[in-house]
Amino acid sequence: MVFDPFKKNNVTVLNGSNKDKTIIFAHGFGTDQTAWQQIAQTYSDEYRVVLYDNVGAGKSDPAAFSPNKYDTLQSYADDLVAICTTLAIKDAVIVAHSVSGMVATLAAIEHPEFFSKMVLIGASPRYLDDEGAGYIGGFDQPSLDGLYESMANNYFAWVSGFSAMAMANPERPQLAQSFADTLAAIRPDIAQSVARVIFQSDYRTSLKKLDKPVLLLQTKHDIAVPMDVANYLNGHIKGSKLKVVEAEGHFPHISAPGEILKELQNFI
Repeated sequence: MVFDPFKKNNVTVLNGSNKDKTIIFAHGFGTDQTAWQQIAQTYSDEYRVVLYDNVGAGKSDPAAFSPNKYDTLQSYADDLVAICTTLAIKDAVIVAHSVSGMVATLAAIEHPEFFSKMVLIGASPRYLDDEGAGYIGGFDQPSLDGLYESMANNYFAWVSGFSAMAMANPERPQLAQSFADTLAAIRPDIAQSVARVIFQSDYRTSLKKLDKPVLLLQTKHDIAVPMDVANYLNGHIKGSKLKVVEAEGHFPHISAPGEILKELQNFI
C-alpha cells in the first residue's frame, strides 16, 4: 500500500511560502511533534518550519505501522526522505531528538542534499554497552529485557514510572505528566515494538559516513543517554561540536527550551 507522506506522518508546515530557508524538527520516542511547540514558533517567521509525527506516534496514520516494516530505523529514515522529497527540500537545518538523531543521520548519509546543518539532541548510536569494544551505551541486556517485560506486564504503570525518570525535573511534575500523556497515547503493542527496535539498534559504523556540520546537545544527567555516548558521537562524527546544556533529563527542548534556543541560534 502506498501512503501519502503528509497523511502518513501528519506533516505540519508553518510559513510554507518560504522555500529558501527550511528547518525540520524530528521528535523522539514517546513524544510527537507537539514536543517542539515552545521552539518551532520562534522560527516560523524566518523559516519554513516542518514538523511531523513518526509512524506509530502522535496523529500519524495508524494503518501505516507494521512491526515487520518498522523493524529498523531505516524505515523511519525512508519516511523522512519521502517528506523531504515531497516538499522539495534542499539544504534544510534539521533538529532531531533522541532516536530521530540516528534517523536523521541515515537520511543525511543517503541524501546529503536535503540538509545543510544538523542538531542532534540526546542522540545515541547504540544503547547497549559493548564491553569488548569499550563502549558504554548506558544499558546491559538484562536491564533492557526487564524494561520490555515491564512494558508488557503493565504498560500504563511503566509509562508513569519511566516518564518521571526520563523527564527528570521533579519540581515540575507537569512536565513528566505531559510526557506520560503522549507516551500513554501510543498503542502498547506499537510502543513495545518500537522500544525494542530503538534499544537494540547499533549505528556506530554509520557515523563516519556523515559529512555535515553537526551540533550535539547533551544534558548533564540523562537516564537514556549518558555523557559517554555524547563523547563517543563527538569523537566519531567528523567536525562535530558537543555542547552540554544547563538542563536535566532527556527532554531539554521541553524542560529548558531557552537553553536549546540559545544553542540553535549560535549554531545556525
